[in-house]
Amino acid sequence: MDQEYDAVILGTGLKECLLAGLLSVDGMKVLHMDRNSYYGGESASLNLKQLWERFRPGEPEPTKYGRWQDWSFDMVPKFMMGNGLLVRALVHTGVHKYLEFKAVDGSYVMKQGKTYKVPANDMDALKSSLMGMFEKRRARGFFIFVQDYDDADPKTHGAKDLFGNFTYYDLDQLTSRDLFEKFGLESGTVDFIGHALALYTDESYLDKPARSMVGAVKLYSESLARFNTGSPYIYPLYGLGELPQGFARLSAVYGGTYMLAKPDAVVAFDETGVAVGVTSEGETAKAKFVIGDPSYFPGKTKRVGQVVRALCILSHPVPNCGDAASVQIIIPQKQLNRRTDMYVFACSSQHNVCAKGKYLAFVSTTVETANPHLEIQPGLDLLGAIDEKFIHVSDILVPTNDGAQDKCFISKGYDATTHFQTTVEDVLEMYTRITGKTLDLSEKEKVEAR
Repeated sequence: MDQEYDAVILGTGLKECLLAGLLSVDGMKVLHMDRNSYYGGESASLNLKQLWERFRPGEPEPTKYGRWQDWSFDMVPKFMMGNGLLVRALVHTGVHKYLEFKAVDGSYVMKQGKTYKVPANDMDALKSSLMGMFEKRRARGFFIFVQDYDDADPKTHGAKDLFGNFTYYDLDQLTSRDLFEKFGLESGTVDFIGHALALYTDESYLDKPARSMVGAVKLYSESLARFNTGSPYIYPLYGLGELPQGFARLSAVYGGTYMLAKPDAVVAFDETGVAVGVTSEGETAKAKFVIGDPSYFPGKTKRVGQVVRALCILSHPVPNCGDAASVQIIIPQKQLNRRTDMYVFACSSQHNVCAKGKYLAFVSTTVETANPHLEIQPGLDLLGAIDEKFIHVSDILVPTNDGAQDKCFISKGYDATTHFQTTVEDVLEMYTRITGKTLDLSEKEKVEAR
């Protein structure tokens, strides 16, 4: 271990493994370490035996659920947008070749206590029971505008009114709120577009330039069309634990070195407080900089919130979702008089994550009160009968500086969302801070999902 590296990376969570792969492909010499004996860090996937050891220590896992090896519980459950940043990163690095994906069956949103399939284009809008007849026509106009919008073609930068008059929309000047008003959309429609399509986690986007929102809705629609399965999401067979291992394999192909089960690994600093490597078992691996998750950098992070997650075993699909074997339901904040959204994520043996005839369901949200267990009840109520339930609360930690001075580049904790857009945005921002380059995620080939 007494060698010199360009980077030592601490923790094998998805963010850290993705960075390890990207930096190794760039030609950097990387040492990757983890205090645990398994990959994944905070975002690990646990089998049935590991789940019981963590949440019900001293109690053996029940035999009624079959072989413990057949289960994979994601500690940070998230789906992947079919045309989103993580898929682009997988293709850019070639890691998609190590994995197999299956499309998610359904994407739903809750309104007034009922679940509805999320409409994502003009045809969906006309068929959706989310809206009344006149609102469907207005929503259809909005979706046609978004679908046709092309930066390079000014003819698509506006829409015609009922009298055939063309109005130009400057998406850098108009806010999202302004644009919705131009199309006359009701607040309920704005709610599901902003949160279930554009995937914003709060309402701040409404008063920012509309370009980002239009791009996000367009991404959802393109992802939906990519696999033509009724949902824009895909998910790896055998669970998310396959993702960090895939990027770790990529790093190893390019010369990266891996060391697991290093519980005493600590960052080494020089007399000026700059990170110079990592020490473990009396040896120090020197490095130009150190990357890691917040748990390896005490005193260099702050808590900005908490996430509460419920992990549940079911014997049936999530009700009122068309018997979908895998589904996401987003509950916009206004539906529950909250400041943040709530998310329901469910999958089944079709993704090889549980025994046949069983289903996994997860409910997550940002903690807003002193009783997080009660906050997730509206999401749990959507699941029907629950066989087993495990609840845990995690801190969301963020770095207090950008790493430019102390050479400590620290990832942010995982938020409550059940998609990967914010996760990869953090990785791309860190990559730019570390290398000074912007990563081009232009696709080289397609990912297949069955």
